[in-house]
Amino acid sequence: MAEQSNIKLTIALVIAIALQWTLRNVAEPLAYIDFPLIVVVYAALQRNSIRAIIFGTVAGVATDALSGGLLGANGFSKTLVAYIVSEIARRVYLDNLLLRIPVIAGACFLDDLIYYGMHNLLGQAIEGQMLVTMSYTLLATTIAGTLVYLVLDNLSAARIGGSRRKEMFGPRRQTRRRNPIRLGRK
Repeated sequence: MAEQSNIKLTIALVIAIALQWTLRNVAEPLAYIDFPLIVVVYAALQRNSIRAIIFGTVAGVATDALSGGLLGANGFSKTLVAYIVSEIARRVYLDNLLLRIPVIAGACFLDDLIYYGMHNLLGQAIEGQMLVTMSYTLLATTIAGTLVYLVLDNLSAARIGGSRRKEMFGPRRQTRRRNPIRLGRK
């Protein structure tokens, strides 16, 4: 089961890198969606830190190589984001779609902040206005990431079956509280 998940995520990462490279030529607004980041964060939410870090590094360096930008800036930012999200996912319950929306938004913001910070640190010129580009990227990636997570969760839940199927807006884990009042006992 784990090998199938690894293969599916690897195929999704390759498709995301290809989409990132080709869709900016099709329509300009699609250039703001960071498809590799969506897959990297999804891999990090699976609670496997090593796989998420490897996916972040591969996605970032491949995106840098295809875009012709500062080689390593995307690789560093996506690797750091993958590590942070995977560590948060290990400590906090994030199996709910509503909880994943702020995670993808925060990951996108952190990724852009590190990416542009690396450019400023190394004295590289940045195309366009940084805040406008960051806000468009944040909105587009959060919306697209939510839709992709919805589709990926439904595909994986359909394979698992009805007994272990996750609900889209499932309840959070609740701890059992001990009743301090004992009726009928003295």
